[in-house]
Amino acid sequence: MENVRDPREHVNEEPRHDLMDVMAGFGGMLGFMTVLFAAAVIIKFIIS
Repeated sequence: MENVRDPREHVNEEPRHDLMDVMAGFGGMLGFMTVLFAAAVIIKFIIS
């Protein structure tokens, strides 16, 4: 049985793009919050 926990044998099985992940997360959250804010403002004007 080979040592499956040896990190030297798992060099780069799944390449990760951390910067792109962070940028997508920030962008998605910013877009979501912008839509939420716009909806809240519109609802406030409808109510008042």
